[in-house]
Amino acid sequence: MSGTLVPLATGVLAWLADAPDHDTPNMGAILAADGVTVVDAATTPLQAAPFANALAETTPSPIRRLVLTSSHIGHVGGSTAFPLAAVYGTAQTSHLLDQPPNPEVWARLHPAHAPQFAELVTRPVSHTIADAAHLCAASIAVPLGGQQFENLVVQVPGANVVFTGALASFGVTPLGFEADVPAWIQSLEQLKAWGELFVPAHGPIGGHEELTLLQDYLQAVIDADGAPERLPSGPWTAWTNPEFHAVNVERAARLAAGDPSPPPSMLALLGM
Repeated sequence: MSGTLVPLATGVLAWLADAPDHDTPNMGAILAADGVTVVDAATTPLQAAPFANALAETTPSPIRRLVLTSSHIGHVGGSTAFPLAAVYGTAQTSHLLDQPPNPEVWARLHPAHAPQFAELVTRPVSHTIADAAHLCAASIAVPLGGQQFENLVVQVPGANVVFTGALASFGVTPLGFEADVPAWIQSLEQLKAWGELFVPAHGPIGGHEELTLLQDYLQAVIDADGAPERLPSGPWTAWTNPEFHAVNVERAARLAAGDPSPPPSMLALLGM
């Protein structure tokens, strides 16, 4: 995966995709005295490898921790590129990664990576995070609901940087087929108190303005009341991956009605 290693503050780095969309996630790293903490692992080991190589050229410190912000394949698929790191995730991520792999579903969502999915395995979670926890002296992992019922974000308070992971995408339509959309909006509001610079799962680095725009989009998703055609025009009209709008609208309405089953538009994307 082509990308750029961007320094955000002393010891805080972001790996930003050169052409952001759903297939090209961002990753991050926090350098501390006891080693490196990596945030997310991309979609495949081949995609994660340039980031791992760039880190090796930047610091001699070992990668001690890998934080998975979501169980979705775009965040966990390259975990074997960091073979010696302890793997941190929520109980939901741990449970889902213990299930048998589903390369057919992965290939439907990420056809560009399909040839690599046949033999892909992901590393299991070794450390489950249920409450805010220090990963090292500089960073804190915090569970928040939204894109899934249990996501993780990583704060670097001394640098005013937050790695949002799957909880935010800027300029790229998020995929919320498992989302709790009202909780998502609340979690994004909480993030605003935790930093000034936000590294999303997809898209360029943003600030409070980009978080507010994402909140506006999610509120529009709720207001569409299950009908994708009622989603109003807005900045999100120009975002990549517009096929996810229907998934988000349907999910919000179904969950509000007490139906946690997958949205029909998501099943259609998966060829079901």
